Amino acid sequence: MSSTKDFIIEQLKEEISGFKVEASEKSVGRVLKISDGIALVSGLSEAMMSEILKFKSAHGDISGVALNLEENLVGAIVLGDFTLIKEGDEVVSTKRILEVPVGEAVIGRVLNPLGEPLDGKGKLETTIFYPVEKIAPGVITRASVKEPVQTGIKAIDAMIPIGRGQRELIIGDRQLGKTAIAIDTIINQKGQNMKCIYVAIGQKESKIAGIVTKLTEAGAMDYTTIVLAGASNPASLLYIAPYAGCAMAEYFCDKGEDVLIIYDDLSKHAVSYREISLLLRRPPGREAYPGDVFYLHSRLLERACKLNKDFGGGSITALPIIETQAGDLSAYIPTNVISITDGQIFLEPDLFYKGNRPAINAGLSVSRVGSSAQIKAMKKVAGKMRLEAAQYRELAAFAQFGSDLDEDTKKKLDRGARLYEIFKQDQYQPLSAAKQVLIYFTLVNGLMDNVPVDRTREFESALYKYADLNDEVLKLIAAKKEIDDEIDGKLRKLVADFKETIDYLIK
Repeated sequence: MSSTKDFIIEQLKEEISGFKVEASEKSVGRVLKISDGIALVSGLSEAMMSEILKFKSAHGDISGVALNLEENLVGAIVLGDFTLIKEGDEVVSTKRILEVPVGEAVIGRVLNPLGEPLDGKGKLETTIFYPVEKIAPGVITRASVKEPVQTGIKAIDAMIPIGRGQRELIIGDRQLGKTAIAIDTIINQKGQNMKCIYVAIGQKESKIAGIVTKLTEAGAMDYTTIVLAGASNPASLLYIAPYAGCAMAEYFCDKGEDVLIIYDDLSKHAVSYREISLLLRRPPGREAYPGDVFYLHSRLLERACKLNKDFGGGSITALPIIETQAGDLSAYIPTNVISITDGQIFLEPDLFYKGNRPAINAGLSVSRVGSSAQIKAMKKVAGKMRLEAAQYRELAAFAQFGSDLDEDTKKKLDRGARLYEIFKQDQYQPLSAAKQVLIYFTLVNGLMDNVPVDRTREFESALYKYADLNDEVLKLIAAKKEIDDEIDGKLRKLVADFKETIDYLIK
């Protein structure tokens, strides 16, 4: 009996000798009120803006983010199921600003805005985290935008070129093909040394599942990350989503790589922020949006940049999407984002319903980088394309009232009609820069003036197939990226030889 007692005493002595008292300090508060994903917390006097808070509910820890820092209260958004949190629950400050996992591990994955996988492919294997909010690079660190982002969409690459480091807005009513332009651009980045991040804000999960399937079939998921804050997610996740996607892009940009990021769409992002702001009792302004809604998007889009060589030379190209109501470009959020970006691609319902898809309005669309973001070959053949497209629409509007047209006007109308036929392009079929140069060269040099307008697309499709069989000239354009005398001669010969094989298409 005594031996057992001695053994217990010895064990206790060992435990006591190995015991070390470590003082730990933590800031703890209590939930005063919880509703609609917003919590009012008392007792966190040292909380920081955008700090991660841990709500100690009976069902486990739930994360939140401090957004309102008042004298006696902290207003926080809950990044989970707020119904599991009760008044009086403990809240602990973590002393960490909201951050997301970044690195090579995010490529090919579908994640939520907190970096948690949604694709069932297991845990994200990365130890690198970037803050969700970050100050944009300054003017000194930036370089001018010169290298093109080839979208593979003929109308955009010719008339509204996008450069690496640019912010180009895609704007139009719902169901006009805004997302289609973005997805085609991602597919066309295969082999272009460009990482892609697609941020889906308030989209249906079924729609995103379809996009993932298309990208996988095209081999584009090998360089793409999808950040999904679905329509069924709380407003807090929709609010964080674009910043989380941008943080993932900044990791690659800091390494000197080029990244394309798409925000689909910022209209829903603004609505989610309005919801959060009104619940936090922030004063409403125009259209009930809070006063800092412009800053909401400007601090996001300013992070898109082209860094100079001293800072790694990486770039983030942003394609934000905005949905308009009945084509109203003068509404609050559209005008805000137009003023932040370097141009816009405007999709028009009338063109869409006439069968011109993508339905890009050449007059209201603009790229403030312009031909700096085009290869020399494209610059040469597409120089007057935007002007011709806009002139054609004006002439066509007048021509329908009068039958007596002079020959010059008829030629312009014919050329414009062919141009709009060429601009038509099927979804998920982006076109290489070399083939675009080929068809535009054929058009601007009058080599297809004797092709009936209604057979233009048939002519175009057959020309591409013929060029693929005799691809020496396409390889030359891709390598030299300009049209010298040698390429000019070879292009003319290629088209002439081709026209001999399809005389049934010629007038």
